[in-house]
Amino acid sequence: MAHVSVPSYWNALPQKYRLVAGKCKECGYVNFPPQILCNNCSKSNTQELIELPEVGTIYSYTIIGRGAAPPEFKKMQSKSGAYAIAVVELENDQKTKINVQLTDCDPFKIKIGTKVTAVFRIIYEQEGVRRYGLKFRPELKNPK
Repeated sequence: MAHVSVPSYWNALPQKYRLVAGKCKECGYVNFPPQILCNNCSKSNTQELIELPEVGTIYSYTIIGRGAAPPEFKKMQSKSGAYAIAVVELENDQKTKINVQLTDCDPFKIKIGTKVTAVFRIIYEQEGVRRYGLKFRPELKNPK
């Protein structure tokens, strides 16, 4: 089973709960999650924290079927079956792309270009502790 240390988990809460990113003061590039070095210009310690929008569009996706889930997601998958992971293009100036888990939908009805909105959900459970964060819900006509 994959283990995430408590300090690592707590350090990532702003990204998991509010989509906090770093915007480079030198070149304006948005880094998600925020980092010491800008992914675009490689300048260090130049990022100001910003919150990304919680709406976007599915850019790409895949469906995780039976037996393909990482260990921490096996319990969830045994209850709900296949689920979708997507690359979502957010509605900000740079169209920042982030990896997300989709929720509240039939993964087989998802289409590229579908609008999605962030919702707060259980991400997974590890050693009896529930880990929460944002998932994205597609705006489908017939959600599951």
